[in-house]
Amino acid sequence: MVSFSLMVARPIRRGMRLARLRPIVAALALGVAMLPPCASAQDEKIATTVEQWDRYALGNHRYAVDVAASAPAVQVTIPWRLRDRAIGEHKIIVTDAAGKPVANVLRRHVDQSTATLVFEPTQGAGRYFIYFQPYTQTGSRNYPKLAYQPWQDTATPTWSARIGATSPAKLQALPRAKVAGYEAVDPFDAYTDMERIATPAEIARVLHGAQQAAFLLFGEDRAHPVRMFDQLPQRWAARGPGKPLHLGADRGEFLSFQLGLWTPNRALNDVRIELASLQGANGARIDTSKLHRFALGGTDYQGQPFSQRHDVAQGRIDPLWLGLDIPADAKPGRYRGTAIVSTAAGSARLPIEIDVGVAKIAAHGDDQPQNLTRLHWLDSTLYQDDSVVAPYTPVQVQGDVLSILGRHVRIGADGLPAAIDSEFTPRMTSIGNTPRALLAAPMQLVVEGGGKADVATVTASPKFETLGPARVRWNAASQVGPLQQDVQGELEADGSLHYRIALKATQATTLRDIRLEIPFAADGARYMVGLGRPGDETTDRFDWKWDVQKNQDGAWIGDVNAGLEFRLRDDRYERPLNTNFYHDKPLKMPLSWDNGGKGGICMARTGDRYDVIAFSGPRTMQAGETLHYDIELRITPFKTINPQRHFSQRFFHKYAPLDEITGAGATVVNIHHATPINPWINYPFLEPAKMKAYIDAAHARGMKVKIYNTIRELSDHAPEVPVLESLGSEIISPGKGGGWSWLQEHFDGDYIPAWHVPEIRDAAIINSGASRWNNYYIEGMDWLARNVGIDGLYLDDVAFDRVTMKRVRKALAAHRPDPLIDLHSANQYNDRDGWNSSALLYMEQMPYLDRLWFGEYFDYQKTSPAYWLTEISGIPYGLMGEMLQDGGNPWRGMVFGMTNRMPWTGGDPRRLWKAWDAFGIDQAEMIGWWAPDAPVKTGRKDVLATVYQRQGRAMIAIASWAPQATSVPLQIDWKALGIDPAKATITAAAIAGFQPARTFKRDEAIPLEPGKGWLLVVQ
Repeated sequence: MVSFSLMVARPIRRGMRLARLRPIVAALALGVAMLPPCASAQDEKIATTVEQWDRYALGNHRYAVDVAASAPAVQVTIPWRLRDRAIGEHKIIVTDAAGKPVANVLRRHVDQSTATLVFEPTQGAGRYFIYFQPYTQTGSRNYPKLAYQPWQDTATPTWSARIGATSPAKLQALPRAKVAGYEAVDPFDAYTDMERIATPAEIARVLHGAQQAAFLLFGEDRAHPVRMFDQLPQRWAARGPGKPLHLGADRGEFLSFQLGLWTPNRALNDVRIELASLQGANGARIDTSKLHRFALGGTDYQGQPFSQRHDVAQGRIDPLWLGLDIPADAKPGRYRGTAIVSTAAGSARLPIEIDVGVAKIAAHGDDQPQNLTRLHWLDSTLYQDDSVVAPYTPVQVQGDVLSILGRHVRIGADGLPAAIDSEFTPRMTSIGNTPRALLAAPMQLVVEGGGKADVATVTASPKFETLGPARVRWNAASQVGPLQQDVQGELEADGSLHYRIALKATQATTLRDIRLEIPFAADGARYMVGLGRPGDETTDRFDWKWDVQKNQDGAWIGDVNAGLEFRLRDDRYERPLNTNFYHDKPLKMPLSWDNGGKGGICMARTGDRYDVIAFSGPRTMQAGETLHYDIELRITPFKTINPQRHFSQRFFHKYAPLDEITGAGATVVNIHHATPINPWINYPFLEPAKMKAYIDAAHARGMKVKIYNTIRELSDHAPEVPVLESLGSEIISPGKGGGWSWLQEHFDGDYIPAWHVPEIRDAAIINSGASRWNNYYIEGMDWLARNVGIDGLYLDDVAFDRVTMKRVRKALAAHRPDPLIDLHSANQYNDRDGWNSSALLYMEQMPYLDRLWFGEYFDYQKTSPAYWLTEISGIPYGLMGEMLQDGGNPWRGMVFGMTNRMPWTGGDPRRLWKAWDAFGIDQAEMIGWWAPDAPVKTGRKDVLATVYQRQGRAMIAIASWAPQATSVPLQIDWKALGIDPAKATITAAAIAGFQPARTFKRDEAIPLEPGKGWLLVVQ
């Protein structure tokens, strides 16, 4: 039996689209010699065929074999060395050169190493193809489910008898077809040489030569990332362990490489890595003190250094990825050193040689992601600071009062908020100087022991520390009955309050309850979102309990110009997955608040208070036991709304020729993934020249360009994917695998399959959203803004937190004037997403957003004005938005300043845009129906009017939520409008699909159909 090796010709750039690959594919196919079975073990090449066969019917892989002469049957042995452990169960298809299947196929032997087949050469002498791993697809096109087809015996009894199928001697005597070569449907799907397994005999030889070793160590360069974590590649078996690793790098380059650790006989604990200085000629050296040991730690997404114990299970192959900056002033030449990997079971040494070239590369080689030069981004702290982000102002400390943009917080002696107020005006377009109190009394954490509530005795009053212009911290300590209460609080310039509260038992004690009391001022507790309630007006009584099936740990309560979000957590909190994947990584129930299902929240209105009480119920604490009652608070609004800016920026949400976009009247274009300049989901780095050319042309037309890029999932085309997979569940969320064929064939199975684009075969995996990939993301945003000129981001549901969002904002603002970030969300209020509110899910990111697009599956027809206000519009949080599902409701949308977005179906906003321009809406002040001083009212809660006021004229948007046709007289404050009623006209311009032309008398009732309205101009 002949042994073959596979040398894979990788595409020049992994991000190339299939259409662009075809000329390269053709060249590869024509230039590859189809090899006879006696070929050298190092000579077999990948031949990516010119024709693109039907992968759905035949699979992604095949071998070409040549039959020399006609015969009833021929035999062929294929040295495929497959990583697929179940290959013996899978279907194998033989076809002739024209693609016609051969029915008479006999499997003599099939295992991972080889397959020996007998088949009937139906077309006589010539080329035949042997396809393996064909699959059947079910599920949706974007979330496919693939099953590999089982083997079926299609050989006829007559043919089997004719060739002596039951006689091994007769089969052995059959003429042999020659293996010409392995072919993949395209280069990206091809198995690499790191995915060709060593045979059992080769493995035995490796182990025989290292019987005393605790583990075996193999060096590997970045061009050959480890792809199998429990099977030895033939490449390593042929080379053997401990051989010198030869690397090459340019001066100034970030060089990444692997130390492959194999533990065939035992588990390893606490792996450590050392690399002494690399020595060159004439005393030259490369300092290795800042070696990146990615598996052993680094810098987390919050900017904190961390180290972690690294263990390796028995039988695993563990690629320990390392990274080293080659100094820009390094002397060219060869540098030598030794890597030492040590564990409690023993150690191993590996010589390393690096040839440093004469060339000098810029920016660590970051412009060449295919070389894995960007791995140092994983440990980046870029924009991890406490500088102020516009429009926010530095946190001011005056005694116990902390002041930020439009809001004030007075800290009580126990460290908790004693008072919170807002100076945002009800119109939400400005900040006044009349504070509105959110609280009726101080917040307090109450400990209830033997029948009474203990009052905190302060032992250390708050001491304030300014960490930077945008953040202030304080600590306070109290004794609450038998518990010691330590409070660490922080306020940030955007209105986020973070509390880390530790309650430690000084003695064994039994408690009836530990609870947080938030006494909202009743007049401000008008609306509520969260805890399983869609946005609506608050109720007089509401009760809620913890439930892991629901992504719920808090709520927002307030009014348009004054509100407070609260979240209840502990020191174990991890951000759950979202957008269809909540149940794959649900909320960790906080041990303190949940207390084994005893905790919950009750709300009640009493007089001038609206009390929110988060209780945790009875429990026993041992002496020295500590519970963490952490609280996240956010004071809204975060900023004023800016209708003028909102109406002047009109979005075109599709990649299209720029002349088409400008012709539609749009000023901002969002570039989705799966487009020529941004093909791969959440990896927008592989077509930078195309992207820059498009953006430059848009800028020349006065337009802005934003791109789709988030962390929620990652394309399989990202060059760093093998590195991320090697880090376990830190970055790639663990799961049951499955999904698109590339994932099943090239991953080890511990992942969650995500979005798939069949046209370009882009398959994504789910990321954790709270990992070092966030650091990479920030560096990527900075790189794109600096080198490509993107004006902002379009975020389609996000998995990352406010820390990352704040860094994104800083990265864009550092390089682009007036950057824009808009967030789209599908309605998260469903079982898959844990019955969460999109507004609440993303409230922590809202301080750094410019616009919302909420979104698919939102109901614009059967929901209340309160729902629109709190769940969709963004206005109580300082944002404005747009509609999506079925085009939204244009009449109701206008009372919130919302339209749908070009060129999505269901509604065309261009007619409304023209009406805006005719009026000059971008020069008007928006006075919403929610403002007490709105100059136009209807006198009804189910018919609302919003005014857009200019000098001497006003546009009035009216919309009905009444269940039947109705009419309302307008209550107009003519003086406030600045219009003489005796001379006033009220007209409705004709807007196709929206309203007919009509003139109304000054006192005439306005007729309204259910769910519709008017756009009137008064002047």
